[in-house]
Amino acid sequence: MRQSLKPLLRDYSMLLALAAIWAFFGIEHPVFLSSRNLSLLLIELSITASLALGMLLVLLPAQIDLSAGSGVGLCGAIAAVLVYTHGVPAPLALLAGTGVAVLVWSAMGALIVRQRIPAFIITLGGLLVFKGLHWLTIKGQTVPVTEGGRVNAFSLLTTFYLPPALGYVLAGFVVAALALSQARARARRQSFGFRVPEPSHAFLTWFVSAQLIFLLVIVANQYRGVPLPALILGALALSVHVLTAHTPFGRYLYAIGSNEEAALISGVPIQRTVIAAFAVMGFVVALTGFMQTAYAGASTSTVGSLMELDAVAACVIGGTSLRGGRGSVAGVLFGALIMASLLNGMTLMAVTPEIKFIARGVVLALAVWVDVKLNAE
Repeated sequence: MRQSLKPLLRDYSMLLALAAIWAFFGIEHPVFLSSRNLSLLLIELSITASLALGMLLVLLPAQIDLSAGSGVGLCGAIAAVLVYTHGVPAPLALLAGTGVAVLVWSAMGALIVRQRIPAFIITLGGLLVFKGLHWLTIKGQTVPVTEGGRVNAFSLLTTFYLPPALGYVLAGFVVAALALSQARARARRQSFGFRVPEPSHAFLTWFVSAQLIFLLVIVANQYRGVPLPALILGALALSVHVLTAHTPFGRYLYAIGSNEEAALISGVPIQRTVIAAFAVMGFVVALTGFMQTAYAGASTSTVGSLMELDAVAACVIGGTSLRGGRGSVAGVLFGALIMASLLNGMTLMAVTPEIKFIARGVVLALAVWVDVKLNAE
């Protein structure tokens, strides 16, 4: 296979895979394409993609986090127990869970880079420890996210929807901001003498993106409106994009993953950068844990189970290299959409948990195989 065709093949093969998944579930279970299910799919995508974006920051410097799924369950359990059992206000409970996650993941990052312990071992240990702590925290029971059924900031994470009119206003703002960002990036490249796409190509890219954004809002408004998790995902995706594409921190992540020795010689603060990546991962794990627990309505022993595998699969499907040094926010979002669509469709078809596990494992294995084949020297 010619080297120049590999990125093109990877991109279009994933697009065809997504089309095939949607076509299959749409035919087998027409409810899959209903506005209600697509709105629920958007929530599930937001949860999966959020964790995958955090995983991207860890994979870029050639690390990995196998404890993310167990951390999702633990952080949600901490907040749920504080709210339901101890009567702590929901915002303070969420803040406490976030603080714990950031500290713990920073500590894991420090162990990895300062003690030279492989991330695989540290995070595998974390997977077991966090799973045990999760079960101890909820004491094997189901802990609701609200006290007495009252609505709070915790439960609103997945039950709040924007009013339809506000959804359209927000879509217009996003489209205008996208056009402004594209124009500024084009002007910046021209000022440095770099080649820029043809104006017609740039306009077509913006026009298609704008249509997709408004289509998303239209579909969501046919149910209840744009769900809050979609806004959280948008804010997180924008933040991660800015971090990775427009800051020294992001350049350090790519440099470490591409060639750690060269990065060290160039003066890149490897230890601080990797620890910071794990700290951000901790924040994302907590955020995902709150959304996943709120979506389930309670903290149970199964919340977060194997979500780290979905996050890794989403990253690899989207073009992130397990060797580090390559990956993008857009690719991760696309990979997460494939994983979320697959799980949502299997749930609608009442597929047994055993088959779901097999399907997730096969998708992960295929994603890694494609990554190896399409990026082999």
